[in-house]
Amino acid sequence: MVRALGLSAAIAGLLLGGCVQKIAESRVRSALVEAGLSQHNADCMARRMVDRLSIDQLRKLEVLKGQDRAKLSLSQYIALVRKVGDAEVIAVTTSSAALCASGLAG
Repeated sequence: MVRALGLSAAIAGLLLGGCVQKIAESRVRSALVEAGLSQHNADCMARRMVDRLSIDQLRKLEVLKGQDRAKLSLSQYIALVRKVGDAEVIAVTTSSAALCASGLAG
């Protein structure tokens, strides 16, 4: 019982401390780079995408990583994302790419 309470407290602390958010952002950033985006674009887009998409939606994007791709432009990556078939994922990815490319994302 004490052990379960301690674990619950630890999980709550991680959630409140933003640790889960940082882990999710790191995973999304890595997946974007592995899909072929530049580190700069991946850094910028991951911040926005983690805030706007659910974990299930982010997992849909994982299928795009690790396919031994050359570097992709943002428009090439968006074309890949369209294959996921989730309108919200496409919209968030497209808006993130546009804001990051324009320098307006912050």
